[in-house]
Amino acid sequence: MTVSQTLAELGITLPEVVPPVAAYIPAIVHGDLVFTSGQLPMVDGALPATGKVGGEVAAEDAKAYAWQCGLNAIAAAAAVAGGVDRLAGVVKVVGFVASTPDFTGQPGVINGASELFGEVFGEAGRHARSAVAAPVLPLDSPVEVEVIFSLALDR
Repeated sequence: MTVSQTLAELGITLPEVVPPVAAYIPAIVHGDLVFTSGQLPMVDGALPATGKVGGEVAAEDAKAYAWQCGLNAIAAAAAVAGGVDRLAGVVKVVGFVASTPDFTGQPGVINGASELFGEVFGEAGRHARSAVAAPVLPLDSPVEVEVIFSLALDR
């Protein structure tokens, strides 16, 4: 089954690529890899929430925002790869969680993105990962995710 067929089966529609908020591009192809810039959980051009996880933002909500970051990363990668079906899988995920000093559940938050990649790419969605606490993220976003995808060169 292709990635686009899997997305359709899951009832997931890729969003428009989130425009950069500074001097960078959303994603770039290098060899057989696609590197995304950090993706915020933008929905229709706006953040669904701002603030710190463990404070103003609940961990379960932040996990859903990480899922949205992952979806935005797929959209950005597909845009430069020539379509979502050119994405073969996920190599590496780095997740940043703006959190209060006592919050230690960053891995659980970033599971939102990791679980999405598993649903969409199956075994090829398994990846290396880091989940890092941050004092603040761009636009006061609670979560940011960057991804390295592998390309299917024969598609």
